Amino acid sequence: MSDQPVSTYTVTEDAERIDRIARDLYGSERGGTAETLLTANRRLSGDKKNPAGDVAFGTILSVPAAPAPADETPVRPWE
Repeated sequence: MSDQPVSTYTVTEDAERIDRIARDLYGSERGGTAETLLTANRRLSGDKKNPAGDVAFGTILSVPAAPAPADETPVRPWE
């Protein structure tokens, strides 16, 4: 993945969560999509003033390409 944003996204609702934004942009909040957004927008992570992780209305986010899906082998402990 490149460090260059593919596009930007402006938060249109007050106190939006990064996982919901990832779901809207990438179709899922799983598979590293929320982490990809946080990595591209480091100012959002680790904010002691905002422990819930809400993103304020009007915040402009850098949106990199979706992460490549992980090659996961299902775990079947019964086998």
